[in-house]
Amino acid sequence: MNTSPTLTTLACPRCQQSTTWQNNPSRPFCSERCKLIDLGAWANEDYAIPVEPTPNDFLTEEDE
Repeated sequence: MNTSPTLTTLACPRCQQSTTWQNNPSRPFCSERCKLIDLGAWANEDYAIPVEPTPNDFLTEEDE
């Protein structure tokens, strides 16, 4: 009987390299590098949810 825990592997969300979840300080990323690249993408607003503009989006302070 094998009592060793099974390692959970997953693909790094940044580079798709296979990595483990357990004992990985950069999880879910494969490395600190991929983690920082992803953080930079968030800071650069590369990730966004598309929305339809509303009429209020075009109001200026003078219109209010």
